[in-house]
Amino acid sequence: MRSSNPVICVLLAVATLTSFASAADDTLATKKCKCPVAGTEFTVVDAAASTQYKDAKVYFCCPGCMKRFVADQKKYAAKANLQLFVTGQAKQVHCPFAGRDANSDQSVTVDNHKVAFCCGGCKGKAAAAEGDAQLEMLFGEKAFKTGFEVVKK
Repeated sequence: MRSSNPVICVLLAVATLTSFASAADDTLATKKCKCPVAGTEFTVVDAAASTQYKDAKVYFCCPGCMKRFVADQKKYAAKANLQLFVTGQAKQVHCPFAGRDANSDQSVTVDNHKVAFCCGGCKGKAAAAEGDAQLEMLFGEKAFKTGFEVVKK
């Protein structure tokens, strides 16, 4: 009976670690996002395709959209960067315009997620833009590099 205790302990440890890993995957899996190419909304678990992008994953509604993205990442960068933020694979660390500390009181909602700015001037600039122009302004390569970082696993 005594020799089975270490085996039980090992099995319990493996089961516990596996459940923590599954919980982290489930959190990402249930996130809603939009295909950066077609704009179709889906949950990550329902994505038809994905590809590596900036040490994270971008998800697509179909393999065709993934192929178009891979062929011209620059064209879809702002929408892919937004998806990284929406799915929690990237976090905001600074104002995307000025690179200064972001103030949560100075924020604009983009795709049901708040993007914070350092001041009312930066907030006003973002609020005045709409649609793709706003996405490019807030999540284009320069702004993404200035204000966001991919979460390390």
